[in-house]
Amino acid sequence: MENHQTIIVLDFGGQYNQLIARRVRDLGVYTELLPYSTPIQKIKEINPIGIILTGGPNSVFSTNALVLDSEILNLGIPMLGICYGAQLLAHLSGGNVSTAKTKEYGKVDISYKNCKLFDSIEKQNVCWMSHTDYVSSIASGYEILASTKDCPIAAYGNNNTGIFGVQFHPEVVHTVDGIKMLKNFLYKICNANGDWTISSFVKNMVEGLKAKIGDKKVLCAMSGGVDSAVAATLLHKAVGNQLTCVFVDHGLLRKYEADQVMKVFAEDLKMNLIKIDAADRFLSKLAGVFEPEKKRKIIGSEFIRVFEEFAKGIGKVDFLVQGTIYPDVVESGFGNAALIKSHHNVGGLPSVIDFKEIIEPLRDLFKDEVRKVGFELGLDESIVMRQPFPGPGLAIRIIGDITKEKLDILRDADFIMREEIALNNLNKEIWQYFAVYTNLRSVGVMGDMRTYDNAIALRAVTSIDAMTADFARIPYPVLAKISNRIVNEVSGVNRVLYDITSKPPATIELE
Repeated sequence: MENHQTIIVLDFGGQYNQLIARRVRDLGVYTELLPYSTPIQKIKEINPIGIILTGGPNSVFSTNALVLDSEILNLGIPMLGICYGAQLLAHLSGGNVSTAKTKEYGKVDISYKNCKLFDSIEKQNVCWMSHTDYVSSIASGYEILASTKDCPIAAYGNNNTGIFGVQFHPEVVHTVDGIKMLKNFLYKICNANGDWTISSFVKNMVEGLKAKIGDKKVLCAMSGGVDSAVAATLLHKAVGNQLTCVFVDHGLLRKYEADQVMKVFAEDLKMNLIKIDAADRFLSKLAGVFEPEKKRKIIGSEFIRVFEEFAKGIGKVDFLVQGTIYPDVVESGFGNAALIKSHHNVGGLPSVIDFKEIIEPLRDLFKDEVRKVGFELGLDESIVMRQPFPGPGLAIRIIGDITKEKLDILRDADFIMREEIALNNLNKEIWQYFAVYTNLRSVGVMGDMRTYDNAIALRAVTSIDAMTADFARIPYPVLAKISNRIVNEVSGVNRVLYDITSKPPATIELE
């Protein structure tokens, strides 16, 4: 990573913590999300221009409180505490935190005072609260900067030290002008210069990869998904045919998907891409298997066996590429350098390939940034904006055992759904949409004849991060068209269902 100005976001376990880091990046400043327990010495070594303390579920005065060394207040670095972070900064500086008599959740009217943090923001406004405790008094040197009906110290700060606390959540869209507040903190308090851009990331990453790899060999397992596609394209731009990409077609991909991967990467981009057709092999291993987790394990282990057989033929390589992205790193222990991403198509590969080092060119990027890199590299929208697709593919969209006939039915039904969603310009507002082979059969009537055929379920959800999701309100005429086309064009289907369950209690996938 080149030398950027950095904002550190200290994580105290709140639900919006990755969102805060993403917001800062969107505003042009590089961000690292670190655990609250990060030693002061490491913070000094990173030398951030500012620190943001996130929200979290704890109380600062409880026995299990997540606390910081008060030395952090003496670093001379601007800080913004959000929710729990605001309470903790107040507590460390000598203020008091109490349990509120009236808890605040949701949209709340708020009044702001003039200060750098609230510059150019309407002073009578609306914010998003979610708290039980609150700051009941502040230390000398600080002033109250905002209040609500039930929270007299909704924000406070010290203009000299650049330390501020807000009880509400500026990072969520429900806080009016919240993004402007974050921008004020970055540019008017931390004096950021906005040097984090996707184009500079691509330029510096390509130059860095060239220097690191030299004339050595690189191997990449490509799934065709967004992360592996963008990682492979970065490496190809850096070292050309020194990169060998291997695409294992396990026969569980969507209609035309394998052909599309080969066309985009082998034909159009002229990548050294080898396709291994292993559909029959995977199907035979999955025959008669009903249990979802068992399917996943079979597919994962078989993928590694296929790759191992290929790797024996290629011999020693210097570098193995993985499409690890920042949320993988954060969720697996905050940047542990020895971490290997656990994913069906790469998780076990390091143990079966003779290589020197793993390259993870996307490990500092969030998913939306990975997509921006894809566009910067000139990848087609059909690849960059591809919706999330599980590693085991259609195997976990067929309830019960898997056969070629079921896969063919599902592929055709899924293709019709995806085609109609795109034709009606709904593909950018729906996070994920697909068909499911339910393994249910029901009575129907077609052409005056009784049928006893398959029921296909449709699933479409809206989401920001897949942690929670709501079913998409697809217009009835579009649903009717999808249903009509499936029962008329897909042999063996006489009924179409639409899943209207949110997550939770359901998951997005059915298996």
